[in-house]
Amino acid sequence: MSQKNAEEQRLAVSDNYKYWKRWGPYLAERQWGTVREDYSANGQAWSFVDHDKARSNAYRWGEEGIGGFCDSREILCLAPAFWNGKDPILKERLFGLTNGEGNHGEDVKELYYHQVSTPTHSYNKYLYKYPQKKFPYSDLVKKNKSRNREEPEYEILDTKAFRNNTYFDCFIEYAKADVGDILMKITVVNRASKKASIHVLPHLWFRNFWKHNKRFERPTMKAISDNCVMSRSVRNGRYYLYHENGKQLFCENETNNKRIYNVENEVPYVKDGINNHVVDGLDTVNPEKKGSKFAVWHKITLRAGEEKSIRVRLSKKKLEDPWSGFNSTFNARKQECSEFYNDILSKKDLPKAHKDIVERAFSGLLWTKQFYYYDVHKWLFGGPGELKPYRENPRNFSWQHLTNRHVISMPDKWEYPWYAAWDLAFHMASFVEIDPYFAKEQLVLMLRESYMHPNGQIPAYEWNFSDVNPPVHSWAVWNVYDKDKQKTGKGDIPFLEKAFQKLLINFTWWVNQKDKSGTDLFEGGFLGLDNIGVFDRNHMPPGITRMQQADATSWMAMFTLNMLRMSLELSKNNKSYEDLVAKFFRHFLNIAWAMHHIGKKDISLWDDEDNFYYDVVEMDSGMTNRLKVRSLVGIIPLFAVEIIHKDLFDELKEFGRRAADIVRTRPDLASLISNIEETNEDGNYLFSIMRGFRLERLLRRMLDEDEFLSDYGIRSLSKYHEEHPFVFKHHGHHQIQYEPGESRSNMFGGNSNWRGPIWLPLNYMIIQSLRKYYLFYGDSYQYEFPFGSGRKLNLKQIANELSKRLLKLFERNEQGKFQYHSDDESMVYANDEHFRDEHLFYEFFHGDNGKGLGTSHQTGWTALIANLIMEMD
Repeated sequence: MSQKNAEEQRLAVSDNYKYWKRWGPYLAERQWGTVREDYSANGQAWSFVDHDKARSNAYRWGEEGIGGFCDSREILCLAPAFWNGKDPILKERLFGLTNGEGNHGEDVKELYYHQVSTPTHSYNKYLYKYPQKKFPYSDLVKKNKSRNREEPEYEILDTKAFRNNTYFDCFIEYAKADVGDILMKITVVNRASKKASIHVLPHLWFRNFWKHNKRFERPTMKAISDNCVMSRSVRNGRYYLYHENGKQLFCENETNNKRIYNVENEVPYVKDGINNHVVDGLDTVNPEKKGSKFAVWHKITLRAGEEKSIRVRLSKKKLEDPWSGFNSTFNARKQECSEFYNDILSKKDLPKAHKDIVERAFSGLLWTKQFYYYDVHKWLFGGPGELKPYRENPRNFSWQHLTNRHVISMPDKWEYPWYAAWDLAFHMASFVEIDPYFAKEQLVLMLRESYMHPNGQIPAYEWNFSDVNPPVHSWAVWNVYDKDKQKTGKGDIPFLEKAFQKLLINFTWWVNQKDKSGTDLFEGGFLGLDNIGVFDRNHMPPGITRMQQADATSWMAMFTLNMLRMSLELSKNNKSYEDLVAKFFRHFLNIAWAMHHIGKKDISLWDDEDNFYYDVVEMDSGMTNRLKVRSLVGIIPLFAVEIIHKDLFDELKEFGRRAADIVRTRPDLASLISNIEETNEDGNYLFSIMRGFRLERLLRRMLDEDEFLSDYGIRSLSKYHEEHPFVFKHHGHHQIQYEPGESRSNMFGGNSNWRGPIWLPLNYMIIQSLRKYYLFYGDSYQYEFPFGSGRKLNLKQIANELSKRLLKLFERNEQGKFQYHSDDESMVYANDEHFRDEHLFYEFFHGDNGKGLGTSHQTGWTALIANLIMEMD
């Protein structure tokens, strides 16, 4: 085995949060407007603490910043703030629209880029672009509010803020000299043609953990010299912040009650004191130079094109010369970062452009870690000695056991600064490539007793933990285990066994809660696919007693196969798992049978006429109807596939006998599954819902450019519905039509759309599934790609072609733009040297032109583009 590079050696240290991961980019990019901070009676999270109140409100559950760092319990926070001398407030936090303000829902309206990070955050770099003109807060709100759903969003580049390059590039870098020795460098570059001034204020502050916990007294920061501040807390001891020059400013991280509630403040120098002193010249900072929030104020003037750096060092130790070795440490960590990514990418012969995509994707994933703290019981009822909050309809009332206090991978730290269960599962499929330790820890974390409900449900997301996401956790566990085993040559059995035991509980929850009639046909509601249905599948029209969902049932078939695969692996070391192999084998056969035999009329989720899977609704009259919507719902059955070598089964004699009994006594069950009794020439069994003829017919639709196949991947809804909307008339007119871009309906707020656009996670699963089918069928099965072209490819080749189409989203088109910026009329991302190499990772992509849509920094599951690049043959 090759020698580990420096970053890999740091990663291998056990209990890394006590060591190299103790500090990292764990600050949210938005804490305001979250459920956690909502203490309104009516649950209006977006307005209770909005952007305007955020500078004056001391948060209860977390903190936010621009390119910030904090420790893994967010006791102490470090982040810069900026002021161009014209704005009415300091730029301490990113600005964006609330759900009600945007014509397509909430959306950040800033330009920032997660440039690079190592897994232990020994080196991190972030770019924030700050206008020299007055920031267009009101213009962005007003213009977006005036636009309808048919119109594009009004973005900051559409304003005058960045015209003639009148902006600063603010590079925020961190390098660790040691576990408790954090070096910060802020480099500001004037991109304008004239000189300009900017105020740069590195901030250090304590999260307000003392107000709601009487065990802790307020910590202190105080100046011990003109260039050093000491912080002291019973929770993390002493830290020393060293800075070069600048004016020291202190206040308390306490709410400005006078401004927000019009009652007297409890302390004289409150949270917005530094803002009010710098911007308005008010006497709102503590002249005694002490507090729980600190900033050092620099004002610099830069000629056109000039750059200047400000250095800060936060150390657990008192240093004689804090600047000795500062630059050499930065250089060493940057070099080690390059070596880490070079070693990962050296396994593939990739062009530089593709290597850049991979590095940016993984780095964005690392930057979107966040300390997430939420104790639902305390949020509902108050902590010891606190008054009980008044809530008309208490959110998440049934999740009072939930206490989250960990660093967790977020979908996006501005728009989704809270974990989402199925997002996180996809994140770990990418994390395992760079940090398998973190990937395993995160998957087990979601299964802990303070996360998983006592009934076995995995929490969905903080707006409603009881919502149901697809059961992809088992898929992620097996993927992480298998990839880690391939890399190390040894499977992490303790991890697999621990996860498997908890997943058994979750599996039972699904069976008991989402198959209430015991027919092995599953419901689940929207299942994370938001508006993909003809109506909201969480709230069906009156008269529908049940919906048998093709996607929910297929996800459960996949869940069953994942559990079968894990129990087989665990049986190698412990034969008692053979019983569970038999259980999941039989359960998989039962689900496959049920998908094709519904009720007394023996209706199938598969439609022989359309050659597609559809949801089926049962009416209170006893009638059933297929909802003939050609969407990803009907493609998800592809995912229920597993290839298992006969040697594994040969070792399990007891299971072999029981499986033979099942096949003999219920040949009707076995006949539904592709080649259940046959191996291919390599000795592999195929477990799949899709028999050969169904696979072929489904692929005809999926690979048809007039239906699902786009130039940039697989659409979430067939383009067939552009000219042929599906209409369901029952207690109203319900219609679904192909919408390739932003949603035209307000279902689920309208800020995401599964009615046409391309989504990376399910495209990734399609490609993974095709590769599995190829392992069984090899070159014997070939299909037209695209359908109707006459060009026949095997399934692995088709998987590669789909990967190439998805990769085109991130490549430059004929105009020199990244395809996801295809609507950039200013050509700034094509021509401007300070923009052209900055990647964004959008939530989803336009089904026809590939434009990036939704959240612009959802590196989370869109980081799977890196996996596709690395896995392409």
